[in-house]
Amino acid sequence: MVLTRCLPLIWLFLLTACAGRTLYPLPSKGGKSAKLSIQTSRPYNIAHRGSNGEIPEETAAAYLRAIEEGADFIETDVLSTKDGVLICFHDFTLQNTTNVASHKEFADLNRTYEVQGSNMTGFFTFDFTLKELKKLRTKQRYSFRDQQYNGKYPIITFEEFITIARDAPRVVGIYPEIKSPVLMNQHVKWPGGKRFEDKVVETLKKYGYGGSYLSKKWLKKPLFIQSFAPSSLVYISDLTDSPKVLLIDDVTVLTEDTNQTYAEITSDVYFNYIKQYVVGIGPWKDTVVPVSNNYTQTPTDLVKRAHAHNLQVHPYTYRNENQFLHFNFSQDPYKEYEYWINEIGVDGLFTDFTGSLHNYQEWTSPLSETSKSPRQLLS
Repeated sequence: MVLTRCLPLIWLFLLTACAGRTLYPLPSKGGKSAKLSIQTSRPYNIAHRGSNGEIPEETAAAYLRAIEEGADFIETDVLSTKDGVLICFHDFTLQNTTNVASHKEFADLNRTYEVQGSNMTGFFTFDFTLKELKKLRTKQRYSFRDQQYNGKYPIITFEEFITIARDAPRVVGIYPEIKSPVLMNQHVKWPGGKRFEDKVVETLKKYGYGGSYLSKKWLKKPLFIQSFAPSSLVYISDLTDSPKVLLIDDVTVLTEDTNQTYAEITSDVYFNYIKQYVVGIGPWKDTVVPVSNNYTQTPTDLVKRAHAHNLQVHPYTYRNENQFLHFNFSQDPYKEYEYWINEIGVDGLFTDFTGSLHNYQEWTSPLSETSKSPRQLLS
């Protein structure tokens, strides 16, 4: 047991000794002078809803933890309140990740709506004002994760999220998702006929975000805008030159806005069209590498074809727990990272555990010609 606990320290000691120099410091420890710039020489560490494997998702605490652990980007889903305020929240409904059910004053807000052709019942964000939502407290989505932070943190606004990134001690990018724009535009109305997408872009511009990918302006405030709705990304292309990423669900699923399957919008014909508007795709992992009986199968050609169209590939979601790790990786998240980065060749990874991805990338950084991976050093 003692040896097991000491292995990470042994790895770090051996790697440092063999490399002849110290490891790169955590970006969050880069000093108080000029902010350390974002790294662009290796796949991006994208904190999926913050470090939500440790702390309830989309909370200030989860994002602060992700920054401390070395995330390059903090990712959030953007939805709207009844009074048109943009918030950081994933689900349309509140019951899975908040204590809304314990607030008797909101009992009459449990409603049923049609969402993409099916009825859904719950407490929808767009039926609550921001003031009402601020009374709620978040909780962990999965019962097998740490429950000690349940009931401690409030829902945050999109502007509060942006402030967290701007106040970081190094340059930290943001990766907002225009979440369910069809549903938001159906239920929330803004003055002047503006759309949900307009409000997202306006907020980003308010805080100085803009610039094409890798431009000087972008490097100061890195940003990717993502959505599962291709029409939203095409629409905002006239509003901002910031880089955009088209999210990809299971190939059999229909998009919410174009009624196409995701198989259709990952064809070469569609890539030729959409690459005018986006710099990359964000596919569900299983659309890249199919899974059967919890074993990964032969990879598809999706990454190869996307790269042929000069599109980046940022798959989702990497998680450390046994419930999510396929048997091929022997319940080892570092083996999974190694496979996706070195064998599949992705350009970014959405992870619930930013610290483990950061550790993997630091341990395997080419510090010198003699640098080796932790497992090479121990073999």
